[in-house]
Amino acid sequence: MLKEFSYKQFGNIEFSMKAFEENTFTSIADHIKILLIPKKAIIQVDFQEFKMETDALLFINPKVIIKPCETINGQLIYFNRDFYCIEIHDQEVACDGILYNNVFEIPFIALDENQSRDIQSIIQEIKSEMNNEDANTEEMLRILLKLIILKSTRIWKQQHQLSENTQHNDVQFLRKFSKLVEQHYKTHHSVADYAELLFVTPKNLSKKISLISKSTPNDIIKDRIILESKRLLAHTKMTVKEIAYSLNYEDDAYFIRFFTKHTGLSPVSFRKQF
Repeated sequence: MLKEFSYKQFGNIEFSMKAFEENTFTSIADHIKILLIPKKAIIQVDFQEFKMETDALLFINPKVIIKPCETINGQLIYFNRDFYCIEIHDQEVACDGILYNNVFEIPFIALDENQSRDIQSIIQEIKSEMNNEDANTEEMLRILLKLIILKSTRIWKQQHQLSENTQHNDVQFLRKFSKLVEQHYKTHHSVADYAELLFVTPKNLSKKISLISKSTPNDIIKDRIILESKRLLAHTKMTVKEIAYSLNYEDDAYFIRFFTKHTGLSPVSFRKQF
């Protein structure tokens, strides 16, 4: 189901292997997505495979590559930036919020039974609303979408023990670091670069990041570079030298050593897998 309001698009489809094999997802590759995944489903996200221990939500920006492996009755909500990201004044629940620009982890939100029923109820309201054609339909869909993001942001904070009002600044700092890495990983490769952008010392940056992640800032930056390398190797025809240059490595031999050290495979060997 798809609704279009001028340049604004909003839709809902089933997330399943059948839909994937029919290339249903190709037309929405550039959309922002929310995925409700049922318990025991198996899904591949950016070359990693996960089996869901509970019902879960996943927030997906257009760069993330997803594939259902063993998934039945998954629900995928998708929308473009014209539909929702105009609300940039709401930093936490906009498309630059922590759920969409999260370099610390793949942002699964595990749901207990009550939370899952709550989210499924909202999705049912979305489906009902998409059958309406009145003047309020667009705004109702936006409100329901925002409700899912608000509830999920609250759950994420609780699960990461960052829900207290006194920790608001910590959440904003983490969000800002995540956004900066997403913006600059191609050109800024050192912890000192990001510490300078955030007006803190590298030591203080590491302390802040430890609130949420066992990885160091250096690991997070390098992992983001590796992820982009994998995406370009698997889904483009760029040469290894071109990929190295696009990531600001002038010496492609150094880039090959860097990639091989972090993945256990050379870039060429990794590409052959796909």
